[in-house]
Amino acid sequence: MAITLGILLALAVAGIGAYGWHGEHQAQKAAAEAEAARRSGPLPLAPVPAPKASSQECATVLAALPSELAVGGELVPRRALAEPAAAGAVAWGDAKHDPLTVRCGIDAPAELTPTAQLVDVFGVSWLEINQGGDTSWLAVDRPVYVALTAPERTGTGPLQDLSNILRNTLPKQPVFP
Repeated sequence: MAITLGILLALAVAGIGAYGWHGEHQAQKAAAEAEAARRSGPLPLAPVPAPKASSQECATVLAALPSELAVGGELVPRRALAEPAAAGAVAWGDAKHDPLTVRCGIDAPAELTPTAQLVDVFGVSWLEINQGGDTSWLAVDRPVYVALTAPERTGTGPLQDLSNILRNTLPKQPVFP
């Protein structure tokens, strides 16, 4: 009887362990599916004031943006925006890449002051703003403000590409006229 009880107890413990592993596996699978869903389908964007998003300048910039963006040596496709889609906004991303967004015609941020440190990339002046794992780069020397937001580990390729586009489509102007 003691042997039978011992065997039953061992089987019960093994069963609980297997159930726990199965439950953990199911939770990991559900988390992976949720992450894949976050990285695919229409991208929801929070509303941002963009009074010049419908301007001719923004139309010119948006028309010049590529259908695929080079990120870390890979081409990342454009991603649809969730409705209601923000005017003047474009996104790229897929199941393997967090989204990158460009917004055109936005308001100047509070961080843009006469003493703000700007970075020149291919003749375009950018203001860097870090927020919660993402970096936003704001072009501040064009007739409209254009922002590129990307995960911090993205690298500078998209910023360089956007700098070339802005340099070739919009005239340079003083940061503080």
